[in-house]
Amino acid sequence: MSTVCRNLKYLRKQKGWTQQEFADRLNIKRSLLGAYEEERAEPRTEVLEQVSDMFRVSIDDLLRRDLSSQKESFLERRRQQKLGNNNRQNVVFVPVKAAAGYLAGFNDDEFIEELNTFTLPMLGAGSYRAFEIAGDSMLPTPSGSVVVCHKVEGWEDIRNNEAYIVVTNREGIVYKRVLKSNRSKSKVTLVSDNPQYDPYPVNMDEVLEIWQADAVIQKMGQQHRMSVNHLAGMVNQLQEQVSLLKKQMKN
Repeated sequence: MSTVCRNLKYLRKQKGWTQQEFADRLNIKRSLLGAYEEERAEPRTEVLEQVSDMFRVSIDDLLRRDLSSQKESFLERRRQQKLGNNNRQNVVFVPVKAAAGYLAGFNDDEFIEELNTFTLPMLGAGSYRAFEIAGDSMLPTPSGSVVVCHKVEGWEDIRNNEAYIVVTNREGIVYKRVLKSNRSKSKVTLVSDNPQYDPYPVNMDEVLEIWQADAVIQKMGQQHRMSVNHLAGMVNQLQEQVSLLKKQMKN
């Protein structure tokens, strides 16, 4: 058996996955994964890239290094490396393509371990999460930006009108400003920075997680440029929204 075929089978068994479960994660047919593991076909480059990202192992190691020959399991070494970095901040990255899976796996340690991580020097020690956002509802923060956050435990810890990643059963993962009502702790209002999007209420029992934004990462040249007329229109719309929200919060 070739090294890469042996490694695919070894990594799958380390996770305790069936061939069907592993194939589903790779978006390929079970029969094709079986062909890879039995050396009846060579894994395609895109499959190797997925496995490389999933298990944090280089493609070169997948192709050339027998991971099963190590004294301790590959996954165990990964866990130990993470434990050794507990004195530093550890940012788990949730890309847009992983958003759907995150709703089901946000509380699953194994799912979170599969996501890429990175560190930022300006953050203190702790656990952070970074979410890639899509859409223009939070302009001038453009679509494709990455919002780095720390977790908020509940309604009491929410700071009024601050920006948060809110994870709900109904809306999925959204980046909004959060307004609390003075009368009820059972719901909050989510507000976009782009006034073309209307605020809307969300019941707290629908909220799975709330993450307060600490930093926004975006590519150079990605900044959204607006004309003076567009900015003036946004200001007018914002003023109207603020007046409406103040009336709603008093009621």
